[in-house]
Amino acid sequence: MSSIAADHSQPAAPAESGKTIQPGWVRIVHWINAVAMILMIMSGWQIYNASPLFDFLTFSHSITLGGWLGGALQWHFAAMWLLMVNGLVYLTLGLVTGRFRRKLLPISATGVIGDARAALTGKLSHADLSVYNQVQKLLYAGIIVVGILIVLSGLAIWKPVQLQWLTALFGGYDVARYVHFFCMAAIVGFLVIHVVLALLVPKSLRAMIIGK
Repeated sequence: MSSIAADHSQPAAPAESGKTIQPGWVRIVHWINAVAMILMIMSGWQIYNASPLFDFLTFSHSITLGGWLGGALQWHFAAMWLLMVNGLVYLTLGLVTGRFRRKLLPISATGVIGDARAALTGKLSHADLSVYNQVQKLLYAGIIVVGILIVLSGLAIWKPVQLQWLTALFGGYDVARYVHFFCMAAIVGFLVIHVVLALLVPKSLRAMIIGK
């Protein structure tokens, strides 16, 4: 009886290994989005090289896609439709399921500063991957806004006559190009940080592959 009592007195071990961190639809749209975004960035660099915005910046041919302007445009437009459809699915499901509200809210300045300080000093906990810290919330919410802006600015550049009202909202064709470029730069920066964090916390990568 004493051994039974002792067993009941011990807390049960958490079953973290069996906990679903990322549902199936999140994993699917995540990897489709990753492929589409890489294709768009590499083909976009080739398009940029045909008419650079900055005299000091061009991209090496080894990291561009398409081979020439026409080929790059074909890749860019193909990946654009994939990104737009996949993005709409992600936004719709994120709102309908309440995932955005649960995962990304609330965000506070003090929370972001506190978690950023903890991350820089190696004190930020990664025990529960199902809960985003304040820095993650800010980055993920921000990249959604940037993703919307890059699509809209891209449409304004692609169809400046048919969508002249959209081009005008950005302040004209030339301004829309700069907005598109800096949104691309923000996405590249986000991807770099995202990959580095995945390497530092490998179980987060595993969760995005198998969900648990």
